[in-house]
Amino acid sequence: MISVEVARELSDAGLVWTPVNGDRFFIPDRDLDEEVFAISDMTVDVRVVPGGKEISFNGAVEWALDAIEQHEVVWLPTETQLRQALGEHFVSLWRTTDGFACVASVRGEHRDFAAPDAADAYAMALLDHLRAQLI
Repeated sequence: MISVEVARELSDAGLVWTPVNGDRFFIPDRDLDEEVFAISDMTVDVRVVPGGKEISFNGAVEWALDAIEQHEVVWLPTETQLRQALGEHFVSLWRTTDGFACVASVRGEHRDFAAPDAADAYAMALLDHLRAQLI
């Protein structure tokens, strides 16, 4: 998973998110920065009860936050979603001695983006591409 900081940078650079089941996000500025949430149709919990554990299926989590507007959260895209967002600008990805390198076409020029894992390499390439569009 990419870092919270990189996710914020991608959001600020204009990465568009259409939420779907399985997407992960965090809620900044509400003392929940360390919590990662996932979009799901149903919440499943494991509860300890007398005699063992039970798996509990809940339609909704009941707590102080019933809903939040999309613009108030920050999406944590997966490696696959980052590669898809790069689209035709993605050239290649390969393993290096220190992690991974992603090659992407930014303004017609092939550029290398190295990182410890593939998701971060994709994120750096996508961030550079998005920022180039803003210029």
